[in-house]
Amino acid sequence: MTQRVLFVCLGNICRSPLAEGVFRHLVTERGLDDRIEVDSAGTGGWHVGEGPDPRSLEVAVRNGVSLDGQSARRIENGDLADFHWVVAMDTDNERDLRRLAEASGEARIHRLRDFDPEGAGDVPDPYYGGPQGFDVVYAMVERSCRALLDRVEAELGR
Repeated sequence: MTQRVLFVCLGNICRSPLAEGVFRHLVTERGLDDRIEVDSAGTGGWHVGEGPDPRSLEVAVRNGVSLDGQSARRIENGDLADFHWVVAMDTDNERDLRRLAEASGEARIHRLRDFDPEGAGDVPDPYYGGPQGFDVVYAMVERSCRALLDRVEAELGR
């Protein structure tokens, strides 16, 4: 059985690409590449086709994580049925995903920080801030992704 995980933020250039890269890195570390698929998308379409924000790239590289090959895309109705885990970065995106799910059927929608051992909440959008915001976001994403992967891996063992 394969599990598919989709990370979602607003524009798919800052938070969700970072979460995709971190999660993929952790999946590879655990030797689960053949059992877990990872992707990301945005609820908005402003950046479709663009690569990740340079500040996301920089913080990822500094932490040994690759974002190579990623380009922004907008979430599609079919994604909610195709992915076992649809993981929003914040409350607004979670709300948008739940509205989309009402129209297209069931989906397992979560907020990433629901898995954060340091407490639930939103992953703040660092887009309009300086580079230090990306460091804060990276730390939240990394620890939340580790805990999420524990859950996904447990489901694989069923």
